[in-house]
Amino acid sequence: MNVRRPLISGTAAAAAAALGLAVLSACSTSSAATGNTDKFDVVASFYPMAFLAERIGGNHVHVTSLTQPGQEPHDLEISARQTAMLQESDAVLYLKNLQPSVDDAVAQSEVKTKIDAASLTTEEKHGNEVGGHAASHDTSKNEELAGLDPHVWLDPVRYAQIAEGVGKAFAKGDPAHAADYRKNTAALVKKLDALNARYANGLRNTRTKVFITTHAAFGYLAERYGLTEEAINGLDPDSEPSAARVKDLEQMAKADGVTTVFYETLVSDKTAKTIAGDAHLRTDVLDPIEGITAKSRGTDYFSVMESNLKALQTALGTK
Repeated sequence: MNVRRPLISGTAAAAAAALGLAVLSACSTSSAATGNTDKFDVVASFYPMAFLAERIGGNHVHVTSLTQPGQEPHDLEISARQTAMLQESDAVLYLKNLQPSVDDAVAQSEVKTKIDAASLTTEEKHGNEVGGHAASHDTSKNEELAGLDPHVWLDPVRYAQIAEGVGKAFAKGDPAHAADYRKNTAALVKKLDALNARYANGLRNTRTKVFITTHAAFGYLAERYGLTEEAINGLDPDSEPSAARVKDLEQMAKADGVTTVFYETLVSDKTAKTIAGDAHLRTDVLDPIEGITAKSRGTDYFSVMESNLKALQTALGTK
């Protein structure tokens, strides 16, 4: 749909990149074709943003994700080709502070419609422990571990807030299809409200309220439903836990009746299985839904969230 500027040649893209338009990586490529289609061309930073764009945009949008399936979004460094594609798009939908190379490229781009999902809801500072549990066993607190938690999409209420903002931005950027964008947004928000109700009801009565994860991705979910997430690592999924942190987790697991250490599909399960083995706990998957792959327990956001709910109910002991 973009008719404001011509396609950027390979030479021009390289020149733009040389001027610092983005952090480049030759091994990173787009997961779909570039923009300039006859539709409203949207570049999404990673899966949760692409999912919103597709559900809200419907047949009126062409969505391209900068993060390929199976790629850890925190590690993304976009390529010159992706930078050029971003320049050619009608809109970009991203989550600020999750992927620095995307933030840099968006800030320096000429895209007319820039949608920062983080600005459409509220973010909080989260560390290794999030939720209502008193941290009596946690002796390794470190203020440097705390930072704005970007994993807002795992809270259906915050995700619905973002969806509403995206719908309004699409309607403004492509007014010819505004009515459809509003209709699609309302339908998506209704489904997210229903998902929130299922989580609230499904996690209301459990034997324990504490669960252990490999990294602190589920803080908003924990707070929403009265749970406590104890993370082996902080917000960085690749960091290594200290010996003191491991000891804290083992003591806490015994005190609070924790049965399971959760790991995720896009990060190694080695640490989770080691800690689980030492503490005689089970392991299971709790998916942060940063991307859908063959290992995902579902084919889209909603089906994976349902799988996560079942995993939590089993681990927490639903009554």
